[in-house]
Amino acid sequence: MASLPAITNNDDIRYLGRVLGDVIRELGGERLFAATEAIRSASVERHRDDGAPVDHHLEALSLDETLDFVRGFMLFSMLANLAEDRQGIAAEKGADIASALARLADEGVDQAAVMALLDHALIAPVLTAHPTEVRRKSMIDHRNRIAQLLAMRDRGLETTPDGDRVDEAIVRQVALLWQTRVLRRERLYVTDEAETALSYLRDVFLPVIPALYQRWDRAVGQRLPGFLRPGSWIGGDRDGNPFVTADSLRTALGRASEAVLVHYLDQLHALGAELSISAEIAAVDDAVLALAEASGDEAESRSDEPYRRALSGIYARLAATHRKLTGKAAPRPGHLTGEPYPDPASLRADLATIARPLAAAGGGLLASGGAIGRLIRAVEIFGFHLATLDLRQNSAVHERVVAELLKTAGVCDDYAALDEDKRIELLRRELATARPLVSRFTTLSEETTGELAIVQAAAAAHAAYGPAAIRQYIVSMAQSVSDLLEVNLLLKEVGLYRPGDAPTAAIMAVPLFETIGDLEAAPAIMRAWFALPEIAAITRARGHQEVMIGYSDSNKDGGYLTSTWSLSKASTALKPVFEDAGVGMQLFHGRGGAVGRGGGSSFAAIRAQPPGTVQGRIRITEQGEVIAGKYGTRESAMTNLEAMASATLLASLEPEQLSNAENETFSAAMDALSDSAFRAYRGLVYGTEGFRTFFREMTPIAEIAGLKIGSRPASRKKSDAIEDLRAIPWVFSWAQARVMLPGWYGVGNAIAAFPDKALLRDMAQGWPLFASTLANMEMVLAKSDMGIAERYAGLVEDDGLRGIFGTIRDGWQATHDGLLAVTGQSRLLEHHPALDASIRLRLPYIEPLNLLQIELMKRHRAGEDDARIGEGILLSINAIATALRNSG
Repeated sequence: MASLPAITNNDDIRYLGRVLGDVIRELGGERLFAATEAIRSASVERHRDDGAPVDHHLEALSLDETLDFVRGFMLFSMLANLAEDRQGIAAEKGADIASALARLADEGVDQAAVMALLDHALIAPVLTAHPTEVRRKSMIDHRNRIAQLLAMRDRGLETTPDGDRVDEAIVRQVALLWQTRVLRRERLYVTDEAETALSYLRDVFLPVIPALYQRWDRAVGQRLPGFLRPGSWIGGDRDGNPFVTADSLRTALGRASEAVLVHYLDQLHALGAELSISAEIAAVDDAVLALAEASGDEAESRSDEPYRRALSGIYARLAATHRKLTGKAAPRPGHLTGEPYPDPASLRADLATIARPLAAAGGGLLASGGAIGRLIRAVEIFGFHLATLDLRQNSAVHERVVAELLKTAGVCDDYAALDEDKRIELLRRELATARPLVSRFTTLSEETTGELAIVQAAAAAHAAYGPAAIRQYIVSMAQSVSDLLEVNLLLKEVGLYRPGDAPTAAIMAVPLFETIGDLEAAPAIMRAWFALPEIAAITRARGHQEVMIGYSDSNKDGGYLTSTWSLSKASTALKPVFEDAGVGMQLFHGRGGAVGRGGGSSFAAIRAQPPGTVQGRIRITEQGEVIAGKYGTRESAMTNLEAMASATLLASLEPEQLSNAENETFSAAMDALSDSAFRAYRGLVYGTEGFRTFFREMTPIAEIAGLKIGSRPASRKKSDAIEDLRAIPWVFSWAQARVMLPGWYGVGNAIAAFPDKALLRDMAQGWPLFASTLANMEMVLAKSDMGIAERYAGLVEDDGLRGIFGTIRDGWQATHDGLLAVTGQSRLLEHHPALDASIRLRLPYIEPLNLLQIELMKRHRAGEDDARIGEGILLSINAIATALRNSG
């Protein structure tokens, strides 16, 4: 690592690599440093010589040295990622609102059209607890401190605000990383996941989003509506997770509310110190004087300072709100008492009373865009809830719960036996009456009791924090209208659905269409949904209806190309259904970090959405390792949030790039490609005898379970079937074995079988969807390695099953060759030199980790019980995932 300058000219990576090398030599010893350097040099040499055979010297490592070596390579990858994230921030500067507005203006879209869109827009990154973040929070915290110190170094600072020398502080943080335990010893609980998400929402989103709006308001020249709002699933996502209960939901909501209220109190305290305006010197607005008089602040020292007195009253009321909502006194209680605010709008009104005269006085010298402006914006966006928390459950659970409720209430003895029309008829009849199905004398199963407790907690959250606390109830595996009506029936039990001439639903039932078949059925289901008069009334009053589309399960079901195309076709087919219903369409994209789960650039993905399907409203899941990568620091969060917002503006308002004829031609070609890729993928994964055994023996799927990276089980059922395996471990396992199969398999067959290669080249040049699809796949191909993968295939015990790898290798070669032919390149990533350099930097560090992992897995599976072998496997999984970055 000390000789890293030979690999890259990047100053950050060179500097951090040198620091890490010095730390390893100092704390790990000269022998470890020398062994690590020998392995690194040999691996670098092999990759420089185009894969020539080389001795990695891995056999010279003892078990203890193996563990230290793996940690060293993992830490280098983490630091390299940090350096690249900093470069990425600079590279993405063009993906901003100002640039988007300029581009739209050049294309004839004026600012009035932009404002009309933003008046009803919603852009929401939604944090989820999907378990692909292998690093402990402690590791991420040290990494973020290093990022802050590097930013100081960039500014030419030699010392930190605390007086430490910047370079010495960086060395200290790297040393702390070296001595920090990498692996979790206990499986995460839902409360742990909620606390991790809370740290991002509190420490990053809370300060960043108001600052972003301040920048945007200046760029546009007027105050923008609050369209960017964060969301979360953590504490409300029960699909396949028995550990998410009403208690965890209440905990997540309560901790979020406490965090945002403490933030407001801190900001008010700071404003009180700032707004020292004296009524003896400056004229003061009557409304401010009224607030000051009502505050109860009679301190003689502030008698001529109405702004401070008014803020004292606001602070007292907010402190009372904190006590009411959290059951605890505010951290800095204050000496005044006040009535709690009934809702965030009342708090905002008082703050606006103070801000207005500041903006009007002195020609705007005290304009409200400063601290008080940011606080007002924060209250608008975050309310008393911080982030909107979604509920999610599988439709099969709802079916069982509703069946039991109907039976115990004497309404229907066998709901499950009814066909769809009968179910709809029965559910609509029940939804038309205010009569509940449950009484306090009813005895119900544990499952039904738990589900009712969830909606009761949701109703309590609405009462305490306001309706923005929970807005969506997502139905996984939604396959019918009755699946959605069942949610409304549960909501009716707690008053969140109210029947009548103008029925209302305080929480929206959202279908999640996940498999290829579900995506194809989506338009018909939504058309039938809107055809119900009560639903039509509710959705028109709300103005929009959300549909969630799943990238992960559609990929596992049909492969990469078919999943991508099916999602696009479903979005396009839904558009006229919503137009006919007179309802705005809001798509929620369930994307993961890996390409096999919809990963890749959010900016490019949003821009590549079918014309007319974004409409200013989009929600996107942010999962696992992606959260730390995009929102680990305030600067990276600001860059990524702005990129998401600018991409949404462009996707919503830019004129369509393709003619109708081109659309038809390209779509027909994509249909043919998708059919070929689907047959190849299904034939391999679901049509090859023994494939599930091959997969489980070739990849570290069994060992991944020991990582303790999430609270959810890896499979939905106690089964080894691919169908029942969750998409995350499916993708993660293939990445570890360097196959990356979910991100490319079948595409090579499709390209080879397609007769008009010139048309494919035209599509790659002129169609954002196809270009984005190929770009993401190209990255996956570059990170895969069939030579390393063949070593993993050697773990398969049966000779016949081991032969399946030959099919995979041939498929990779066909995809590789087909991609180059379509893109006109002589090698992968030829047109993307920055990404090429990034991946090439990592390959010499990943390969030894793979080879060590294979050897350790052999020993573990042979029955060796040395605890260091198991630890080494888990460390290698962690290290490979860190080096590959978007592997889950």
